[in-house]
Amino acid sequence: MIYKVYYQEKATQVPIRENTKQLYIEADSEKSVREKLKNREYNIELIQLLEGQHLEYEQSSPHFELEQV
Repeated sequence: MIYKVYYQEKATQVPIRENTKQLYIEADSEKSVREKLKNREYNIELIQLLEGQHLEYEQSSPHFELEQV
């Protein structure tokens, strides 16, 4: 399954929409995503499962790149 993660680069950063970054990661569950990213000092706002037409739409974006963790 592919997940889209919205995050701030520093764990101490207050979430501000203009500073929110995103990445795409393949994992078995949301818990697995958090485990894979635990060594990074991210302030994770949201982890969203992508499937069906939503996944197809995201894959058509030029910014779509799976993170290798």
